[in-house]
Amino acid sequence: MNVNDLVAVANALVEPGKGLLAADESEATIAKRFQEIDLESTEANRLAYRRLLFTADGIERYLSGVILFDETIRQSAEDGTPLPKLLSDKGVIPGIKVDKGAKPLARPLIGSSEEKVTEGLDGLRERLAEYHALGARFAKWRAVITIGDGIPTSACIEANAHALARYAALCQEAGIVPIVEPEVLIDGDHTIDECRAATAGIWQQLYAQMHRQGVVLEGSVLKASMVLSGKSCPQQASVEEVAEQTVSLLREYVPAAVPGVVFLSGGQSPVRATEHLNAMNRLGPQPWKLGFSYARALQAPVLATWRGEPDKTAVAQQALVHRAHLNSEAMLGRYSSDMEQAA
Repeated sequence: MNVNDLVAVANALVEPGKGLLAADESEATIAKRFQEIDLESTEANRLAYRRLLFTADGIERYLSGVILFDETIRQSAEDGTPLPKLLSDKGVIPGIKVDKGAKPLARPLIGSSEEKVTEGLDGLRERLAEYHALGARFAKWRAVITIGDGIPTSACIEANAHALARYAALCQEAGIVPIVEPEVLIDGDHTIDECRAATAGIWQQLYAQMHRQGVVLEGSVLKASMVLSGKSCPQQASVEEVAEQTVSLLREYVPAAVPGVVFLSGGQSPVRATEHLNAMNRLGPQPWKLGFSYARALQAPVLATWRGEPDKTAVAQQALVHRAHLNSEAMLGRYSSDMEQAA
């Protein structure tokens, strides 16, 4: 592990005005996305779509990195260039999703539970070495926290925080920057205050576990969910309240040594995710950079435009660059709704 290299990559990932494209959908998830546009999820179609994303002209102005899936990191562009090299040649850092998915948390004494714990630590050291050889310089591990009747429990929070910290330590051992993602799900009718309490619990435990595992915080990045009302909650918090609640909670629980926080969109519309990011960055300087790591909030307009039709590739790429540009402006606190129509 070279600490200086880890710190340099972590800081590059949160360079002002640049964020991450999360293109790490599993085969099951991308099949759902393609189903929405009546496109079969074949390897050829998945490759055509990922090539479309990564070869968009000028995307490197707004993206610092791209999170890849295991299938994608092994694929190549039409000229034979491996996709990780295609990205790095553009100045975009290749990353990789390494977790094996969220599985039901075993609670034998209470029966079935809605809570989940993310698996994938077995064999991770060897997989990280392979991914580093394939060009990955950062990784991502996602935990999911559900808010509901009596949950999240301390057992769920501790299990996921411990796994995230062990993953992060293994990443740094392999010379890979860990992005830790404890996502508090937007599903449900919980209030913004209930979301804040659940998020506080996981962030507090996460950084306690990171400390115990000896993770170098300066060489890591937090991928955070925003503090939001549940999508079924009758009282939806305003953009300004979401920004204030999220930033104030970050200041309570996220150490200043962490170079940056990149937010997931987590089921928000592309516009609302951009508005929230912009509002947070308008609150003034913070100890960490506040950026984005969006999947659907960047890709939804692209898929709706492309629909698997080769002659729509160029205009779909323009939709991606436009959306990334808007989030770049939001990271700098310069976004306005007038920009939405200025494609």
